[in-house]
Amino acid sequence: MRLGEVVYESGATLSHVLFPTTAIVSLLYVLTNGASAEIAVVGHEGIVGVSIFMGGKSTPSRAVVQSAGGAFRLKAEMVEDEFNRAGPVLHLLLRYTQALITQMSQTAVCNRHHSLDQQLCRWLLLSLARLQGDELVMTQALIANMLGVRRGGVSESALKLQDAGLIRYSRGRISVLDRRLLEQRTCECYAVVRKEYDRLLPPQIAK
Repeated sequence: MRLGEVVYESGATLSHVLFPTTAIVSLLYVLTNGASAEIAVVGHEGIVGVSIFMGGKSTPSRAVVQSAGGAFRLKAEMVEDEFNRAGPVLHLLLRYTQALITQMSQTAVCNRHHSLDQQLCRWLLLSLARLQGDELVMTQALIANMLGVRRGGVSESALKLQDAGLIRYSRGRISVLDRRLLEQRTCECYAVVRKEYDRLLPPQIAK
């Protein structure tokens, strides 16, 4: 899946679910004026398309590839059939959905109460947890779109983190130099989300 590719649009009936392997997909809410903000991020730990087995068939969010990579795609009917068997898969999918709801709720709180610097740190850490390595390929414009802020604000925050020796940012590539300090600089929202994923999902998935 290519960077910036739209997986599905708001209100569309979903025909497949995606299980990202090396890609990261952002779930965005888009306003009528075209403005948007990320409400959750999905990587190798999760599923894109939970509305299929939750009974809704569609969702008001848009799914966009945040980091290029691969994914497995499965037909909606197959996922529904397995979910309706009420076996281990059902319980795993429900636990994942609970973790996803926690991430969405915490993102809303973070966007309302914490600084842009803290939001950027949280966003970087959530993305890194879903990648192999410490580098993201991401433009300032795309980050601003995800966070629902001005591009200039992202530039200012990124420069602060770079001056502090936490990241190196150049030509759309962000390299995290000190993840421990990045965790110290962010708000409590990242730890809340990470703890819930660790609690609800098997270790090989949550990590």
